[in-house]
Amino acid sequence: MNSFGNLFRISTFGESHGKAIGGIVDGCPSNLVVDYDLIQQQLALRQKDPLDINQRKELDNVEFVSGIMHGKTTGAPIAFFIQNKDTKSEDYTQESTVLKPSHGHFSYWKKYNIYDYRGGGRASARETACRVVCGCFAMMFLKQYNIHIEAFTTQIGHVKLKNHFCSYDSAEAQKNALHCPDNATAQEMLAFLSEIAVSKDSIGCVIGCLISNVPAGLGEPVFDKLSANLAKAMLSIPAAKGFEYGSGFLSASKRGSEINDLFTHDFHTKTNYSGGIQAGISNGNPVYFSVPFKPIPSIMQEQPSIDLDGNPCVLKAAGRHDVCVSPRVVPVVEAMAAITIVDHLLYYNAYKTNKF
Repeated sequence: MNSFGNLFRISTFGESHGKAIGGIVDGCPSNLVVDYDLIQQQLALRQKDPLDINQRKELDNVEFVSGIMHGKTTGAPIAFFIQNKDTKSEDYTQESTVLKPSHGHFSYWKKYNIYDYRGGGRASARETACRVVCGCFAMMFLKQYNIHIEAFTTQIGHVKLKNHFCSYDSAEAQKNALHCPDNATAQEMLAFLSEIAVSKDSIGCVIGCLISNVPAGLGEPVFDKLSANLAKAMLSIPAAKGFEYGSGFLSASKRGSEINDLFTHDFHTKTNYSGGIQAGISNGNPVYFSVPFKPIPSIMQEQPSIDLDGNPCVLKAAGRHDVCVSPRVVPVVEAMAAITIVDHLLYYNAYKTNKF
């Protein structure tokens, strides 16, 4: 339950307010030059808070303890940890006995008969820093194949892109704090986030992801479809509430004659309603998908709740929290997508090599 992937497999450990968080990457190919700048860049993106509201400031210095020699991967498991330096567990004293609405407190308590109330423990988004580090090794491998993954903020609350995110120039996303491919929309989003912050509330968002130069043939029949594994990867991210690839839910209102991707003479298709995946296997077109994220349940308003004995009480706001998971979740989506693609690429290479 703390691991993901098969041939390229990651495991993470640690809690929000524990001594450290960390992970293991198993199955990473050898002789990859470790791009430490990429790792710190992606971790910095995960920390980005455009409104500067969350006062928890972690340095996120990664300490590697195995799997790397002379700046290259050795093929052995890559183990690392990141120390938690800026914890204030005393802020969460009330939550030791009072359940937080829409949070993991109740479900963890019923499953394990105990829960870590300090910042959400294992259910905290703090764990996703480990996924980002693991995902960077996947990105280093994908770079050899010129496979590029980029995620974008496409909607925050009622403010959203007017067109599909794939139709925009992705370079525009580098020009604003939300990594939105349309700067005008990004400014509307930021203004709306400020309104939400003033009201001491939180808001949901949608993240879109585009994977370019994916070769045809990635994905396993029936139960390990590329689409299914991407969905599992995305739904494992805290606050994720759904997964849609290609034409997604729009398909339910369309006829086959409207959204069938017709072939051209060079085996490409005129359209890409399939989102680059057919029958669970990539078809050579760009893969794209969207993930909606719910509002963060930790809000700075008082909320009615119950204690562990079932008595009514009021949960008073405490801790340090964001207004929205965007843009912090953008590099997490990229990391989990990269891990999934590498896992399937290694399967694909095994089929193609056939040197036994």
